[in-house]
Amino acid sequence: MLLEVKNIEKSFEKDIPVVQGVAFSVRENEIFALLGPSGCGKTTTLRVISGFEKLDSGEVLLDNKVLSSVDTHVAPQKRGIGFVFQDYALFPHMSALDNVAFGLTDLPKFKRKVFAEEVLCRTGMGNFKDRSPAELSGGQQQRVALARAIAPEPKLVLLDEPFSNLDAMLRETTRNEVRSILKKAGMSAVLVTHDQEEALSFADRIAVMNNGKIEQIGTPEEVYYKPKTRFVAQFLGRTNLFEADVDHADCIHTNLGCLKLNCRAHGQITCSIRPEHLTIEKPNGSLNGSKKGIIIAREFKGHDITYHVECGGERYIVHTDNRILFEPNDEVVVKPLEPAVVLDNFN
Repeated sequence: MLLEVKNIEKSFEKDIPVVQGVAFSVRENEIFALLGPSGCGKTTTLRVISGFEKLDSGEVLLDNKVLSSVDTHVAPQKRGIGFVFQDYALFPHMSALDNVAFGLTDLPKFKRKVFAEEVLCRTGMGNFKDRSPAELSGGQQQRVALARAIAPEPKLVLLDEPFSNLDAMLRETTRNEVRSILKKAGMSAVLVTHDQEEALSFADRIAVMNNGKIEQIGTPEEVYYKPKTRFVAQFLGRTNLFEADVDHADCIHTNLGCLKLNCRAHGQITCSIRPEHLTIEKPNGSLNGSKKGIIIAREFKGHDITYHVECGGERYIVHTDNRILFEPNDEVVVKPLEPAVVLDNFN
């Protein structure tokens, strides 16, 4: 493993823990995301990895070298880690070229600008090398900041909410470009974000954080389709939750009829099924134990439609393609297309 974060703890005022037992690893050429709401401890975790914060306990290792522990603290500039800040932190009085060349202190002076220009070209900013940050768009500043971070050829790049200051269209374009640049350079990265779509589309693996702890680590598909906790299920997009008391069963009885589970379960359980794993139809013949529902709202989104359905006193969210057309007050039947996922019930 390139980066190993081992059960780190960090507290600030009044000994209130901000990071509690956080542990994960990052592989070579892997993009890893720390995803969670504001205040969950993800940025503090990133700052501990970078060396901007000292940890209270635990360890941070890069290439098997201890960077942080109770007894060890390697200075940020000596860690071999690049950092892209949320506000880019470019020097306003310097050109794009000089910003990138600034950190190349290991190179002779006459080589710094030549190499900096090469890196700018790799990020598509070669034609803007003489412009100041004020003369660049947000997306262009982002790429200069990335060029500055990767120019010293660090083993790891840390990205702290790097796309949050961009508008929606530019955000998607820029993150695709940044991902491509990191992959071509063969660099590992840790992204901190509160944006679920950003984490799912950008990262190879995701750690979902809540209240200073990691609740689940996995690929984007794993954490989205197989959430382990109620928080992960609800934070990563919309979901429908069901509660039941079962005795070693692989299905539960609901307003939607018999809802299959992804595993056999016992006791009081909570399970989750994504809106796109449900569909709606006109009532026709036998309902097979399901109850009729009423469309109470619809959200047309062009490529798909979100329906809100009331059924048996409960409300359900259903995503369908734009060819399944119903109107508010239409009578429908909600049918599951996939099994529901049984969640851990510790929160």
